[in-house]
Amino acid sequence: MTKKNDIDQDALVLTQTKPKTKKPSMYKVLLLNDDFTPMEFVVHILERFFNIDHQQAVSIMLTIHQKGLAVVGVYPHEIAETKVTQVMEFSRKNQHPLQCTMEKD
Repeated sequence: MTKKNDIDQDALVLTQTKPKTKKPSMYKVLLLNDDFTPMEFVVHILERFFNIDHQQAVSIMLTIHQKGLAVVGVYPHEIAETKVTQVMEFSRKNQHPLQCTMEKD
């Protein structure tokens, strides 16, 4: 005689679910306008660190100049942080006050 709480082992089906991998948070990298950094230097930064072609780099530089800032890329945290560090170090090394920041997308 079986009790109500007994489980029929043959009827027990186990399902295996794959854990859902959460996509990493993305971060916007922004360049900020200033009155001292030459436009050509900003274009160089965009080409060198963000792999943007010359024509698009000029267009983004003009946006930065006119609007005060522009998003120049969206990356996972570690990559965004590295881009910001590279741009800031390169700017200081070349004696320019160019500011580069990141914020959560």
